[in-house]
Amino acid sequence: MVKQSIFGRIAQLAKANINSLLDNAEDPQKMLDQMVRDYTNNIAEAESAVAQTIGNLRMLEDDYNEDVKNARDWGNKALAASRKADEYRGSGHAADAEKFDNLAKVALQRQMSAENEAKGAEPSISSQREVVDKLKTGLGQMKGKLNELTSKRNELVARSKTAAAQSQVHDAIKSIDFMDPTSEVGRFEEKIRREEAKVRGQQELAESSLDAQFNQLEDLGEQVEIEARLAALKSGGAAKPAIGASAAGAGAESTVDEADFDKL
Repeated sequence: MVKQSIFGRIAQLAKANINSLLDNAEDPQKMLDQMVRDYTNNIAEAESAVAQTIGNLRMLEDDYNEDVKNARDWGNKALAASRKADEYRGSGHAADAEKFDNLAKVALQRQMSAENEAKGAEPSISSQREVVDKLKTGLGQMKGKLNELTSKRNELVARSKTAAAQSQVHDAIKSIDFMDPTSEVGRFEEKIRREEAKVRGQQELAESSLDAQFNQLEDLGEQVEIEARLAALKSGGAAKPAIGASAAGAGAESTVDEADFDKL
């Protein structure tokens, strides 16, 4: 009963579709870990059962071989007793001949008993050999499934770690997109450019203001010259143009109506 139970579990586990089980699993990695433990425990139990079954088979085989040997030995003894009886009968010793014939019969009887024991053990030995062969095959399949499970588990763990690493990299890339250091540099550069443009504007403004001040000084100098000449005219002096003043004078006269000079 125990052997049949072990054999049934071996067959069931060996036929298990790992991929189908994983597809329906809520947590494949935990399921694989549990399956590896179950398979390891069942393999250890199956190995013990197979070893016991093999041991029982070897005992049956030993008993069978012993029966075969006994049958052969009793056959030899029966033959020897029969020959001895024939010798005594040939020499006229009928009583001794009868005695060894009886010994031959006893030996033949024991030979037949040993042969019957051997023949009776043959079906059990054949059945046990079949069970042992199936158990060995199932055990080998279970070990193959265990290797497959272990490989699947290691692959799944490696893929899980790879996926986690890729997720971290992806998250890091997303954070870089939101806080791109190059964009910070770009904003800082833009700020500097605005400050530089402001300085250039201030410089241009300062330069235009300085030009206006010089223009005002030039206008003031021209007015002073005109007033001085007018005073000279009033005092009876002659109006002598100053060197380089023709342009200034032309500028001043351009503001006077020429018809006013015709009235003089």
